[in-house]
Amino acid sequence: MSWMQILVFVAVGGLAGWIAGVVVRGGGQGIVLNVVVGILGAFLGGWLFGTLGIAATGGLGELFLMATVGAVILLAILRLIARA
Repeated sequence: MSWMQILVFVAVGGLAGWIAGVVVRGGGQGIVLNVVVGILGAFLGGWLFGTLGIAATGGLGELFLMATVGAVILLAILRLIARA
């Protein structure tokens, strides 16, 4: 991976975390944590979609979708842990 690809990955993950914070009402922990969750969600989404045999070959749109799905999953998990 080149530095440019890593920067795009981080930027898309951050945006996905913000969107996930809006989607998961009450799951948002503030802008900083949402961005971190978005970046981690990008990794989770990439792994999850790869495991399901869905490869991100279409560009930023697919990367954003995977990152958002991963971030929503992570925020939902954080929300469940916070309730416990």
